[in-house]
Amino acid sequence: MTEMVRITDVSPRDGLQNEPGVIPAARKAELVLALIAARVDEIEVSSFVSAAWIPQLGDAAEVFNLVRSQKPAGMMFSALVPNEKGLAAALQTNQLAGSKLIDKVSVFTAASETFARKNTNASIQETIDRFKKVLPQAKAAGLLVRGYVSCVIACPFEGPLAPARTIAVARQLLDLGVDELDYGDTIGAATPESTRLLLKAHADAFGIAHLSDKSKFTLHLHDTFGRAAECVKESLHLGVRSFDAAAGGLGGCPYASTPGKRAPGNLDTELLLSTLSANSYSSSLDREKLATAARFARSLTAPGKLP
Repeated sequence: MTEMVRITDVSPRDGLQNEPGVIPAARKAELVLALIAARVDEIEVSSFVSAAWIPQLGDAAEVFNLVRSQKPAGMMFSALVPNEKGLAAALQTNQLAGSKLIDKVSVFTAASETFARKNTNASIQETIDRFKKVLPQAKAAGLLVRGYVSCVIACPFEGPLAPARTIAVARQLLDLGVDELDYGDTIGAATPESTRLLLKAHADAFGIAHLSDKSKFTLHLHDTFGRAAECVKESLHLGVRSFDAAAGGLGGCPYASTPGKRAPGNLDTELLLSTLSANSYSSSLDREKLATAARFARSLTAPGKLP
């Protein structure tokens, strides 16, 4: 029997948050339902951020409400929360649903000081200080907490970053009590070699078992230079068993784009699935239903086809 790998599809959140237009909540809900049909392990449905900052995700509560009756047993829904206010909105969504509709909330910081300030309007330490109030409340409500670390390979402003910088941030997040670390190669700069160096540094700091525990460590790759599949293969060899990906390859960090050319997005979930299969790993996904979800995802962002 082949070893199973866990997949979180982030297309409804990370895939859509940088779109130039606002996609209606009903269409986002259709994407979530397509991913449910594809049997992904977890769906990052949205983000409870200020609509003034990210209008594309200002309808998070509405999207969750539209899909709440379709959530299958055993499938996890998650949402990004930047601070206490975001967590309060997530908790209210669960309260109104009368159930734990949202199973996990995610906080986010970066290994790069410059990126943290541009992305969160705060220093790395200030973001972590914010989380000190978020985590106890989330845990009290029975929610899991994921800690994202952006720019784990390189920063668009500071260039390549030493693994030690990521490890230092990760250590603080673990000390706060996050259940899961998620390392994000935000601009898609990773190579198999830089991925190996980072993951070996992580293993040295926290133990190989931490890498292979699907509930504790996840890798989030972008495919800016077409190297994401190679990095997946290297990660599998080093023990990683949980990955983020996006149906249709949606997303793309705006800081990785150039004038007139948008950067490719997240690792495509279909590419991740074929890479797993080629390396004798399996997942819970239905390949045909995933293809349907990918086509729908791409239709949402096709030029001139905004619903």
